Amino acid sequence: MSPPGTGSRRSAPGGSGRAGPSRRGAAGSGGAGGRTGGVRGRDGAGPQPATFDGLLASREIVVACGPGGVGKTTTAAAAAAGAAARLGGKVLVLTVDPARRLADALGIEGIGNEARRVPDEAFTAAGVRPRGQLWAAMLDTKQSWDALVRRHAPDAETCDQILGNPLYRNISGRFVQSHDYIAMERLFELHGEGDYDLIVVDTPPSRNALDFLDAPERMADFFSSRLLRWLIVPYRSRLVNMASRPFYQVADRILGSQFLSDIAEFFILFQSMYDGFVQRARAVQRLLADRRTTFIVVSTLEAAPVREAEAFAAELRNRHLHLGALVLNKVLPTYLLDEESARIAERLAHDTGPIADEVAAAVRGVDRDQVARVLRSVGQSFGNFRVVAQRETEQRAELAQAPDVLVSVPYFDTDVYDLAGLLRLSGQLWDG
Repeated sequence: MSPPGTGSRRSAPGGSGRAGPSRRGAAGSGGAGGRTGGVRGRDGAGPQPATFDGLLASREIVVACGPGGVGKTTTAAAAAAGAAARLGGKVLVLTVDPARRLADALGIEGIGNEARRVPDEAFTAAGVRPRGQLWAAMLDTKQSWDALVRRHAPDAETCDQILGNPLYRNISGRFVQSHDYIAMERLFELHGEGDYDLIVVDTPPSRNALDFLDAPERMADFFSSRLLRWLIVPYRSRLVNMASRPFYQVADRILGSQFLSDIAEFFILFQSMYDGFVQRARAVQRLLADRRTTFIVVSTLEAAPVREAEAFAAELRNRHLHLGALVLNKVLPTYLLDEESARIAERLAHDTGPIADEVAAAVRGVDRDQVARVLRSVGQSFGNFRVVAQRETEQRAELAQAPDVLVSVPYFDTDVYDLAGLLRLSGQLWDG
């Protein structure tokens, strides 16, 4: 058994694969050591990881996705923290835009492009002795684009010209505002380095949750588009046809010749990296479709988020990508479905008098009629919540047909603001 995080590597599609770590046995794998025992192939054959920990133990990349505002970032962090604590190995949570309180919850300062380890003392303070290591990183768009340019530029001179281009310096921090493309690039890079046994990715929140999947192809298409060819033609050739000359004359008057020159130089230089972009895009797509990668869709059972989650799950199936789990946050507690509790609530709502008499007699100074109104409201509210809980149960039954694992996380009494809260949430993921 190798030490946590040593992670031996082997070649894989796209040249970025890693051997399954030997540091943990997948739940349901039938033995310690292999990661592949619980993996269900793309054709549906083989054993199904019937538990959340079995799913994480059998994969190398877990992509958490879904609509915004449903607890996706927190769920991704909790899954990573739980994997480090329970399964062992070296686990990285890679998030795009974590809230400051999440950084505080992990017990580390200054999360950035370079991964930082969550200290074991933070786990100890939460009452947990971790079996592995938890690392965290946040995408820095400017640093990631600079690294991308250095990697793909054909030579050092071109690299320096791109990095020094005024347009590049102005937009690289905001290029592709959703960070979709650079998120996939960074994931591909980290996986290819082979330093981590498990990478949990918090994808960018987006109205179109599929943006990040399409980003590599869109970027390649962008750098071969007709618009860019129009912009750079006069700077590659002195011959500008009569049809396009008015466009350049107007643009020159409005924007200025220097600005147009900067634009043209920027895109001419970037086109020199086109082949690298295309190759990288194809490699990223192979990595996402690889059997070592799985997707977790996070949602609530509210109408709009659940519709987005269902659409996303359907699209994953259409693309032959593995939907490992559906995590439903803020689910109503199961005690609302208890028959005895329902009978008590019914009595409070419709037979309040005798109970109100007893309470008024036992508690000095209270008005009997007010007690009756409170008890009636409590009973009616319980009944209303019970109806919603029954509806949620039906929804969960329908949704359970799509993923390998369906996890329901109830409302928490308090917000998740520290590592103890993340570990508590991970317990719900494991047991839910």
